[in-house]
Amino acid sequence: MNLNNSWGRIFALATAGGFLLFDGCALKMGKQPRQEIAPLYSVHSPEFRQAAGSLLGPNFVPGNNITTLVNGNQIFPAMLGAIRSARHSINFETYTFWDGEIAHQFTEALAERAQAGVKVNAILDAQGTQKMGRQNLERLRNAGVEVAKYHSVLWLDPRRYNNRTHRKLLIIDGKIGFVGGAGIADLWTGNADSPQHWRDNHYKITGPVVAQLQGSFAISWLKIGGEVLHGPNYFPPLANTGPYLAQAIRGGAHYENLDLMYLLAIASAQKTLRIENAYFLPDDLVRKELIEAAKRGVKVEIVVPGKKIDQKLVRLASRRQWPELIRAGVRIFEYQPTMVHAKLMIVDNIFVSVGSGNFDNRSIRLNDEANLDVLDGSFAAQQTRLFEIDKGRSREVTPANLRGLQFANPFQQAAGLVAPQL
Repeated sequence: MNLNNSWGRIFALATAGGFLLFDGCALKMGKQPRQEIAPLYSVHSPEFRQAAGSLLGPNFVPGNNITTLVNGNQIFPAMLGAIRSARHSINFETYTFWDGEIAHQFTEALAERAQAGVKVNAILDAQGTQKMGRQNLERLRNAGVEVAKYHSVLWLDPRRYNNRTHRKLLIIDGKIGFVGGAGIADLWTGNADSPQHWRDNHYKITGPVVAQLQGSFAISWLKIGGEVLHGPNYFPPLANTGPYLAQAIRGGAHYENLDLMYLLAIASAQKTLRIENAYFLPDDLVRKELIEAAKRGVKVEIVVPGKKIDQKLVRLASRRQWPELIRAGVRIFEYQPTMVHAKLMIVDNIFVSVGSGNFDNRSIRLNDEANLDVLDGSFAAQQTRLFEIDKGRSREVTPANLRGLQFANPFQQAAGLVAPQL
């Protein structure tokens, strides 16, 4: 659908409005009371580590090694190499799998390992993988890959269809994990060197935290009717492999950990807060926390896509929020070269959260997500360098631009009405 024309936008708004009718109850079921979190301590403190480890699920565990993979040129060779090295098990979960060259490479790599006797399980989102191609799907299944389509449109309860798996997880032999923002499609190939090649980060992990990533997949596998995945082929002993302290958190319709993590991290920021996110559409409470952070002297900087974005409706709704944020001192930058799909938050040069989670209601309450949180100054410095490079390729939205944002067009106003579904 082309959202650049008026009728396309109107159709999109009407469709989203339909979701509002049947999903209102789903948003309320199991919803926890939400309130502003007081800034009681910094992310450097043992109190933050204790709170984040206790409230968000698995505790932080030491001894992990994390390699940052920048854009498709680094992401896909690392993932494919890991798949081809598998000896016991491969667990793969993704929202996007679109037919094309890179999809064929993943299909063949997964199929070859299954035919070699490796247990290969794949959770493919039914909506996000609609364009994966019948040949790829048949090749996987014929090779012995256990493929589960997540929440087919055939479910009688449409609210269930509105819950997608947006995770990007790959776990090899229970020892090597991958998490991040990249889907399996040719859009992610290359080096973000043209509008046809997106900018994104992905992460290769070894060490004890891989068991937590494996647990996220295993719970999803059980949820959709698969077997209980356990034993040494999935959860082998994991030695320390690096210096990083990390935890893997899961978010979605049944886990509000992503929401709580955002609120807790923002409230604990004292000096700097850097956010880079493909779909930046925070709700009222998160915006209030961002404004309060800026007012207490935190340097808040946010990098978002510019005009080169695949979801025009999200950008329309997001821009309605910017005047309030900018007036409070938040700086917003629009990335110019291509679509930026990264999901990155850095707080006070020590706490980092990366993964599949966006800064929108869909990631917080509707979709299943997987993020990796890291407490380490050197890792934060690596991510800050990437953030600064992207900020340098962006255009800041200045106070002089605010007048144009305040007088939003009708589509921008209408987009705000369906923001809870975006």
